[in-house]
Amino acid sequence: MESPLSDENNEPRGMFDVSIKPDTYRVAKAQAILKIDPNTNILINEGRSPKGDVVEAAKISATLAAKRTSDLIPYCHPIPIDQVRVKVSIKPECIEVVVDVKSVWKTGVEIEALTGACIGVLTIYDMLKPVDNSLSITSVKLLQKSGGMSDLEDKEKINIKAIVIVISDSVAGGRRTDKSGNVIVDNLRKRGIDVVGYKKLSDDINLIEDSLKKYCDEVQVDLILTTGGTGLGPRDVTPEATRKVIEREVTGISDASRAYGQRRTPFAMFSRGLAGVRKKTLIINLPGSTRAVSEYLDFLFPSIKHAFKMMEGQGH
Repeated sequence: MESPLSDENNEPRGMFDVSIKPDTYRVAKAQAILKIDPNTNILINEGRSPKGDVVEAAKISATLAAKRTSDLIPYCHPIPIDQVRVKVSIKPECIEVVVDVKSVWKTGVEIEALTGACIGVLTIYDMLKPVDNSLSITSVKLLQKSGGMSDLEDKEKINIKAIVIVISDSVAGGRRTDKSGNVIVDNLRKRGIDVVGYKKLSDDINLIEDSLKKYCDEVQVDLILTTGGTGLGPRDVTPEATRKVIEREVTGISDASRAYGQRRTPFAMFSRGLAGVRKKTLIINLPGSTRAVSEYLDFLFPSIKHAFKMMEGQGH
């Protein structure tokens, strides 16, 4: 019987693996409210709080808590915090603590904002409890969050026809079973992309060039993903063939992909894959490694879908 503390593979549950996620801009805002006696409001405004300035103490504690959230919440990732802003509002019958947190990272910052707001009001609670027996934390809630790949997901369905081309002498010759191409096909289909073709080619520059032109000009697919032939081997000619076909190179895709890969293996620097457009077809060279293509696709999607709207003239 599967343990409730284990997943379907009977692996212990715990922190989510965010290693494949790219860094994105993240923002969150949280609020916590402490109900106070009206007389306590007068005491604070007159500067007679027994433990000092509650506003400054709450700002410091909330900031510290947001930065140290992973030490307090066991499954929360340690993340770099780029900004914490704390606003403390003293009202007649309550004190409101609002915490804004910003980060450029792989995972959201809502727990950091919530933790900051909670610790901020708890600090005030501690400072006021000698003079107010009616203190009550009445609300802790997330006001706003944004960022992450889900925000980049286009809610409007885009119909994309794709071709996957495996470029390898050994695979084309039947001496080795293809893995990376099948990974791409499965990945694309799970994303709702119509894979209309899957082809195996040897490392022949003319053969690759002719095939790319055919799928762009005759079949008129939207997306061509190649795998293999992007390294420094004597038969690695996929980038050369692609360069002869594309009309506009999209250096940002290949540069960003290599930078993403470099954070995972130093060998990513040897990938010479290109990305570019011929007419209305986007061509992207992916590495031949099964693991690499899986990670690169997670990196490219869903934002890569925006390229097709741009090519239709819909701008940014």
